[in-house]
Amino acid sequence: MARRTEYDEGQAARRLRVPGPVFRWARHAGLVPGPDHSSWQWSRAAVEAMDAGAVRASLPGVPLSGGVAADRIAEALGTPNPTVFGEKANVTSFVVRRLIERGLLTELCTNVERCGSMLHPAQVAEVCRRADLADLVAANVPLGPDQSAERLGVRRADFNWMLQLGWLVAAESTRARFGTSRAGAVDVALFTAASVDALPVAHPEVDWSALRAIEKGRRSPLAALARATSPV
Repeated sequence: MARRTEYDEGQAARRLRVPGPVFRWARHAGLVPGPDHSSWQWSRAAVEAMDAGAVRASLPGVPLSGGVAADRIAEALGTPNPTVFGEKANVTSFVVRRLIERGLLTELCTNVERCGSMLHPAQVAEVCRRADLADLVAANVPLGPDQSAERLGVRRADFNWMLQLGWLVAAESTRARFGTSRAGAVDVALFTAASVDALPVAHPEVDWSALRAIEKGRRSPLAALARATSPV
């Protein structure tokens, strides 16, 4: 059998006999050099030069799930998440994923949809000690379309026009079932509180006071704005 000459991340981790999340953390920590064979592969020589013991020691114990990380952040804020199933959490995995996107936490799972997030306990603890933790969480609270419209003080129809104008992009979506409808679950867009709060400043061309005072049933002035800005 021909000897392997290049290794992707999973193959390199197996060669070192370490779990994939451990290898990914060691790479983040600088214990594993960047790929030298291609943008995603290491040469055999590079893998053989890696210190398996140091890589393994970089993440002792078991990585934390996104849910456990959310619980620890909530505890650090003095508002522990409820332990009763179905009760609303004070800090959710949505917030944790936004902290990952910001680079404050490192995702150690390559297939989040299948197994969920995996995080280094020490890095989560570091985030929990941040002086601005409360502000970080508040900025990344998830808001659905109705909640976003209410936060802005506008009608849902006006908020829908903002989406059509491309002013706001959902951070992610979730499946939700409304009432006893038999239509099944539907996808609901989720936005961060910070992105919603930024709209009035980002769009001073809108008379926000007038927009908030429009009576129900009146056509949104944003419809005309959409026509004026649409390509001919």
